[in-house]
Amino acid sequence: MASDSSPKPAARKQAKDLRSARWFGPADLRSFGHRSRAMQMGYSPEEWQGKPIIAIVNTWSDLQPCHAHFKTRVEDVKRGILMAGGFPVELPALSVSESYVKPTTMMYRNMLAMETEELLRSHPVDGAVLMGGCDKTTPGLLLGATSMNIPAIFVPAGPMLRGNFQGKYLGSGSDSWKYWDELRAGKITEEDWHGVEGGIARSYGTCMTMGTASTMTAIAEAAGMVLPGGSSIPAADSGHIRLASESGRRIVEMVWEDLTPQKIQTRPAFENAIAVAMAMGCSTNAIIHLIAMARRAGQDIGLDDFERASRKVPVIGNVRPSGTAYLMEDFFYAGGIRGLMDRIRQHLRLDCLTVSGKTLGENIEGAKVFNDDVIRTTDNPIYGEGSLAVLKGNLAPDGCVIKPAAMDQRFLKHSGPALVFDDYPSMKKAVDDENLDITADHVLVLRNAGPQGGPGMPEWGMLPMPKKLLKEGHRDMLRLSDARMSGTSYGACVLHVAPESYIGGPLALLKTGDIVSIDVAARSIRMEVSDEELARRRAEWVPPPVRFERGYGWVFTKHIQQASEGCDFDFLRTDFGAPVSEPVIY
Repeated sequence: MASDSSPKPAARKQAKDLRSARWFGPADLRSFGHRSRAMQMGYSPEEWQGKPIIAIVNTWSDLQPCHAHFKTRVEDVKRGILMAGGFPVELPALSVSESYVKPTTMMYRNMLAMETEELLRSHPVDGAVLMGGCDKTTPGLLLGATSMNIPAIFVPAGPMLRGNFQGKYLGSGSDSWKYWDELRAGKITEEDWHGVEGGIARSYGTCMTMGTASTMTAIAEAAGMVLPGGSSIPAADSGHIRLASESGRRIVEMVWEDLTPQKIQTRPAFENAIAVAMAMGCSTNAIIHLIAMARRAGQDIGLDDFERASRKVPVIGNVRPSGTAYLMEDFFYAGGIRGLMDRIRQHLRLDCLTVSGKTLGENIEGAKVFNDDVIRTTDNPIYGEGSLAVLKGNLAPDGCVIKPAAMDQRFLKHSGPALVFDDYPSMKKAVDDENLDITADHVLVLRNAGPQGGPGMPEWGMLPMPKKLLKEGHRDMLRLSDARMSGTSYGACVLHVAPESYIGGPLALLKTGDIVSIDVAARSIRMEVSDEELARRRAEWVPPPVRFERGYGWVFTKHIQQASEGCDFDFLRTDFGAPVSEPVIY
């Protein structure tokens, strides 16, 4: 690859050029107040004078199990900052816990992004260490830091240890769904179920399957925002402590180099991120978050970029749910993200600059793979194409997504009658009815679950298998919605249908009994209904009632974009106005 097209750091800053110097440097009354208040907290001027002030944006909370170690890990980041001659300040931010936040964390990704941007803008800081990892925290933190565009580095929470039950390894989410279906089918006991419950989450850290958390941290590294190899280190490994300290040391140098996110996050960097996501067997959520992240950086990444990568980059990460047996702990010790990137280097732009100050090619130089079954070669993939496929047709003119590597392959080309539900409770009640009139050839449909309709596009897209079909021995069927699904989920689930039904997208016109057809190889999806009949149904369509009348929910539904656009707020687009405006210091 060429090595002369990547952006280069500017000349090193001087102490007088630091952003924080505007707060602390002048010999005036306002700076007197800033200095005296720092001294009020017990800091001597020698501790901050002439040094980069580094914000540590920490998403720890008592209701964020994935980030439980951040309460102490932040001290390791501070240690690194102090070692490098910086001055650390911790700024807590919204934790957005995937396990607990309702109706969905997707409602609050953009709130975290706005909070991060404004925390960095409003405080006297020169650079930022972003501490996240649970699904929405990675894109939320990076969206805000990118818009603010001061030097920033991301510290992933890391995946938790493998789960265990009756001598078997358990994977977050994936085995929850599997054993829940077995319980509903009468194949395991309540006692077994409680054993799974107690054994599936053994340590702090994010899901140890290739869910959205590990997908997004890998994307962050591939896009250049994480130190080499950092995205796959298990949370409980001592190497994670060293990563935190090293990130603290590195951010100080990044400030002096003025190495900002928008110098790193070029279009080729995001193309690298897409290639890595496809090779890892990524979460379907990758599409939404990566489009939003790229567009915040001024890069016009869209569904077509994912489709191109899907056709040429195979899945080589043998990690559940796309893979057969392994978990993130196995992936890391087999060579991790550096090993995987080395094996797809022909699909990467190796000249892209990263937070290390080196190119991606330099970061993966010397990478090795120690288990060829965990990280396959491109000649022996888990799946011959990329993790995700983008489908389009009269049901989804702006696109939808399916995860072919993690489904029963007989549904790759399928036609069947739709069974349509307008809300989750009625769907859930129906699938538990053992007398439900349904076969494995039906297409189970949920609508009004998109960005506005959900509200917030909840992870309802892996619609539960009807109990009747489970007892008949079926474990997959074609399911269709404008919702998302967890990256730990699996099955023949068509997701992110755009435009969503709540705003009158074609999915709103589908009726029970209509034939739905998909052809993944042809990248097509359609309902077998004439244009004339669809026009008649549209004329009769009545919009659903509003979801919110006040507050953040009202802002969300008024300004959220569709899944195909990244679900960012329209007023946060770069073309809406200048992304950065420095505060007046008075």
